[in-house]
Amino acid sequence: MTENIKEESKADQSLQEDRLEAHAKTEENESKEEAEQVEADLKVQLCEPFPGLQTGLIRSADLFGYVGIESVLDQMRRKTVKAGFEFNIMVVGQSGLGKSTLVNTLFKSKVSRKSSTPNYEEKISKTVRLHAVSHVIEEKGVKMKLTVIDTPGFGDQINNQNCWEPIVKYVNEQYEKYLREELNVNRKRRIPDSRVHCCIYFLPASGHSLRPIDVEFMKRLGKIVNIVPVIAKADTLTVEERQEFKERIRQDLEANGIHVYPQRELDEDPEDRILNDRIRASIPFAVVGTDKEHQVNGHKVLGRKTKWGIIEVENVAHCEFANLRDLLIRSHLQDLKDVAHNVHYETYRVRRLNESNMNLSELVLKCHCSDFIVEIW
Repeated sequence: MTENIKEESKADQSLQEDRLEAHAKTEENESKEEAEQVEADLKVQLCEPFPGLQTGLIRSADLFGYVGIESVLDQMRRKTVKAGFEFNIMVVGQSGLGKSTLVNTLFKSKVSRKSSTPNYEEKISKTVRLHAVSHVIEEKGVKMKLTVIDTPGFGDQINNQNCWEPIVKYVNEQYEKYLREELNVNRKRRIPDSRVHCCIYFLPASGHSLRPIDVEFMKRLGKIVNIVPVIAKADTLTVEERQEFKERIRQDLEANGIHVYPQRELDEDPEDRILNDRIRASIPFAVVGTDKEHQVNGHKVLGRKTKWGIIEVENVAHCEFANLRDLLIRSHLQDLKDVAHNVHYETYRVRRLNESNMNLSELVLKCHCSDFIVEIW
């Protein structure tokens, strides 16, 4: 009996070893195929810009010795750290949704218009007005010029018809300003960038679905700027209500053809697609903002104290603020700027240059016509 058990265990062990070996071989073959595919893709990319140019791929193992190409990354980092960079973020939503508090929580400093204005008085604006406040934030030697654009008056009136127009106008004005700087004969070495890189749109935690004003705003702004929708003061909803609300909002976004960041068509590779799919599954982010600290298990945490307990802002089990912060600052900040420049600004630039060419053609045609009439006369 004992011998039979031993033989069975040996058979099982050998079978397991065969399975592991087969699995290892499969993984090796898959990795080889992936490497070959990457190499083929890279060759195609290298050949695309110059069809008549012979190109090849030289790997690290094929080099005679150390060249130092990887030091370019250090050079780029030093240059960026020395020059600093700019990030312009717009917050849009009706009064009382905690826009200023959330921005302060994101950057862990008083950067909002309300916080940085002495003797600030809360007044409901009769019209939508835009206010921009800039700060230079330094962390571990890296400087960032942060500009927060607030939109007081949006959605606060009984009749909110066309309340998005001042915001659309502002975004386009910043594109126009940048375009004029680009077209100057003696342009600046580094053009000041006031273009909106990201717009956080605040949705009230109603638990129902998108309102007409939400649909109209995101439809229009989604074509010219990166929009990230968030559910404000999400602690007023239960976990089940929050999930149902998020699902309804995603359905409304799809039904109305609204494109929010990150856009699916702009995913550059499978790795980006996996990360961005995870983000898209979380949109809109259910967030809570606060600038107050509380003691929890001997540690100081940012949170809101209620009679039921403390809602920890950076605890993903309580809200999705940490996911929003990671998207805006830690993982996608540069991509937000790249999409704003290469997609939204480029679309505006092409349209404006085409309009200018058409106007110039009409002017030339009018001049020729007037000259012809003078000759006949």
